[in-house]
Amino acid sequence: MAAGGFCLCSLVRLLCSLFIPGLFLSGALCLCLVVLLWGIRLWLQQRKNQLASTGKDGKRQLVVAFFHPYCNAGGGGERVLWCAIRALQKKYKDAIYVVYTGDKDVSGEQIVESAFRRFNIKLTHPVKFVFLEKRYLVEASLYPHFTLLGQSLGSVFLGWEALMKCVPDVYIDSMGYAFTLPLFKYLGGCRVGCYVHYPTISTDMLSMVRSQNARFNNAAFITRNPLLSKLKLVYYYLFAFVYGLVGSRSDVIMVNSSWTLNHILSLWRAGACTSVVYPPCDVQTFLDIPLHEEKSTTEYSIVSLGQFRPEKDHPLQIRAFAKFLEKTALGQQSLPKLILIGGCRNQQDEQRVNRLKKLCEELGVDKKVEFKVNIPFEELKQYLADAIIGLHTMWNEHFGIGIVECMAAGTIILAHNSGGPKLDIVVPYEGHITGFLAENEDDYSETMAQILSLSPEKRLEIRQNARQSVNRFADQEFEGAFLLSVEPLFK
Repeated sequence: MAAGGFCLCSLVRLLCSLFIPGLFLSGALCLCLVVLLWGIRLWLQQRKNQLASTGKDGKRQLVVAFFHPYCNAGGGGERVLWCAIRALQKKYKDAIYVVYTGDKDVSGEQIVESAFRRFNIKLTHPVKFVFLEKRYLVEASLYPHFTLLGQSLGSVFLGWEALMKCVPDVYIDSMGYAFTLPLFKYLGGCRVGCYVHYPTISTDMLSMVRSQNARFNNAAFITRNPLLSKLKLVYYYLFAFVYGLVGSRSDVIMVNSSWTLNHILSLWRAGACTSVVYPPCDVQTFLDIPLHEEKSTTEYSIVSLGQFRPEKDHPLQIRAFAKFLEKTALGQQSLPKLILIGGCRNQQDEQRVNRLKKLCEELGVDKKVEFKVNIPFEELKQYLADAIIGLHTMWNEHFGIGIVECMAAGTIILAHNSGGPKLDIVVPYEGHITGFLAENEDDYSETMAQILSLSPEKRLEIRQNARQSVNRFADQEFEGAFLLSVEPLFK
């Protein structure tokens, strides 16, 4: 007994003797880290001053950089990027505009040309592109497990590469890589802002794991195992905490919808510098499409508009369409066709399209489904002009630029009953219906049948209501709200 007490006392004395040296060592290491980081900051600032160029008035030109590794993808996020740059170029004409991108397979001129061809956006001044070598670090395929953490840490390394190649005065993350914000703010000495399309993690995702609900980002083998579900929930809570810390470092926070606003306020807790800026939709171009009354000989088409990404849930569209065709009267002469229009960013997206084509074959609808990948803007307009229904199936879509474009073009929208479509877009206009919402395969197939069973006059009325409701999402509205939000970054 005495020997045991002696050993315990000796252990306590040993720990006490190590505590003070350990405390000093920890303090010294922290001090060294602070000095190192401060030295890196000073070195970067010196490098920026050496590479700075002067304008016509003899003053140093302001460098405004956008972090958008997939700027040539052709989706709604890219439309925001180019409209934002165009708006800034109009107001701050003497600034230098930089885009950090990983699209090494094309030139800067081709990227600008692609933006004009896809979005009908023409920039007033040249843009400098900084091509990044390590974009693969933010590819989801690189992290089969702990994907959110892997991509977020990968974005820090990608951001470091960007910072080494160009140190801007104003940094705007326009693609949702919040972990780069502290890097540019504290090491780069930049004023930082961000435009959030979709929170990296949301309270809905936490609820989904808590309720053990299977989704594309919550594997079935995890939902079936209570222990794994609890571990993933802990991982998500820790990640959400860190995500909130890094995101709240932003000087200006813009979000694209009411749904995104609610989640960002909950996670980042930075309401004073957060505002809703609806993404720009080229509504006028689509409103210019004549809204004709339907002819009895018209072959109906249902059009889906959106990038071929897993969260867009194209399989749901195909399965719902197949079920709709099954329920359609066998004697009907002209069955509608489904046209899937979208962009492919990489090989994974192309493989996804091939899998969707195989699904069509398995369901026996391959003759009634067409795929249009990376098509020109004018061709896109024609498909929308000919369509009767615009289809959208993404759960908790942050906003839905494609939905607005479909409504402006005169299609009757059928979107998912969640996120931005539910809260901001497919809402009554002056008390009148502007479209339809659905949640599952049966809902979608039944609503397709419901829309096509309406009289041409009733469909025309809905189309007209939808068109009138989308003017609040026009390019001009975005430009005004965006410039007002980012003004603190230019003071």
